[in-house]
Amino acid sequence: MKKSNIYVLLFVFGLLLNACTYDFIVKEELPLVDPTVDILFASQIAPIFVSNDCIACHKTGGQAPDLTVANAYANIKSMNLVNTTTPESSILYNYPNPASSTHSWKKFSAADAQLILIWIQQGAKNN
Repeated sequence: MKKSNIYVLLFVFGLLLNACTYDFIVKEELPLVDPTVDILFASQIAPIFVSNDCIACHKTGGQAPDLTVANAYANIKSMNLVNTTTPESSILYNYPNPASSTHSWKKFSAADAQLILIWIQQGAKNN
């Protein structure tokens, strides 16, 4: 009787071990962005805030900065969220970056972060 209990326990334990699955995380493929072509704030950067639903919190009368399309650029500049000298240290790039531990409730995609970084490297122009 004891041997049969041991066999049953080993069988159940074996089933539990075989039930484990592993999900492999595939890194997001970054699109090729030509850094010599100007990134446009109005048509490429501002839509990132809308598509990522940043404006759910960062809206007029909400949490600063106001990232609504009409006010985003003025707020980004007035709050010094971009550093054109060392773009990688810019708050706008770092805080919601997918590789950062900050702003855990909402992050940019790697492609959006790359686009924002290139825009800052190009001088963060309101074009």
